[in-house]
Amino acid sequence: MKIAQVIPNFGIGGAEIMCESLIYELLKLKHDVVVISMYNYNSAITDRLESAGINIHYLNKRKGIDISMIKKMKDIFLRESVEIVHTHLYCVEYAVPAAVLTGINHVIHTVHSIAYKENGYFGKFLENIYFKKLKTIPVALSPLIQDSISKEYNINAKNIPIVFNGIDLSKCLVKTNYEANDIFTILHIGRFSHPKNHIGLLNAFVKFHNKYPNSKLQLIGDGETKNEAKTFVKNNKLDDCVEFLGIINNVYGYLHDADVFALPSHYEGIPMTLIEAMATGLPIVATAVGGVTDMLHNNKDAILTNVETDEIYHAFERYYTSKDIREQFGKKAKINSKNFSSKKMTDNYLKLYINKL
Repeated sequence: MKIAQVIPNFGIGGAEIMCESLIYELLKLKHDVVVISMYNYNSAITDRLESAGINIHYLNKRKGIDISMIKKMKDIFLRESVEIVHTHLYCVEYAVPAAVLTGINHVIHTVHSIAYKENGYFGKFLENIYFKKLKTIPVALSPLIQDSISKEYNINAKNIPIVFNGIDLSKCLVKTNYEANDIFTILHIGRFSHPKNHIGLLNAFVKFHNKYPNSKLQLIGDGETKNEAKTFVKNNKLDDCVEFLGIINNVYGYLHDADVFALPSHYEGIPMTLIEAMATGLPIVATAVGGVTDMLHNNKDAILTNVETDEIYHAFERYYTSKDIREQFGKKAKINSKNFSSKKMTDNYLKLYINKL
């Protein structure tokens, strides 16, 4: 089967990492994969894909609406004899017309966030047509996202399949020792953006560090709110206990060595970093938002909170004061991570691909 994976670019984010994992699994199963990136953007993901011998078609998209994308995709679909088109994020706007012009009547589109947040007005207008008239199948990452698609586009939820994100679980370094580090380490991995709530995390950490000074916070990632977070750290004299580590290609060692993983977001889909933390067996503090509640269960395999500073602080304190809870919740999260393997994700997408042929 020849499958095109079409994505705006391979920046470091959940949708991009999910797409990368799917590509590798499809190749393992001897399927031909055509990889299309609308923007000429290089990252650690493109380096890994190209090192694995995967040719990426870069389309050099202009900012804003760029109708040339339709012809460029159509030409690739024809030249490569593509049978299935799988789109991610807003490239569906261009990929569906290109597929129709090529004679590919069906496209699978993964909706990576709550439906009303994923696209602008014009994009949602087109998606409404694609989903209802052009046999494009929207795929949700979680029941919450499924419900949002159903309401946004007035589609029966039964016609919106759910496929959880997945990673190669074998890459994770499983935690076996739950004794706390001499410097109790809280780790966050994610893009610096307002939905990730870095300031809320830092506020909780200030309170925690004031009571437990043998602690530090590690922040992996980059983005538009990083300077705001750095200013907060400087103003609160946290420079010696908050580490800005930037973008790191291999985070598994940091996950293994941390005491707690924190994800205090205002919104999440099925976050890849959370799957990595689960598969490591790392004790987790996360806000009960989006798809997080489909992955974890409060007081069973994680501590789930709201975004209030005190709640996040008390979750940190609870883990700090109890090795038993760290170990109990971490090990249960590891067991539950099997539901989010890249193999299981790929098997579910293949069922959708096959049903379309």
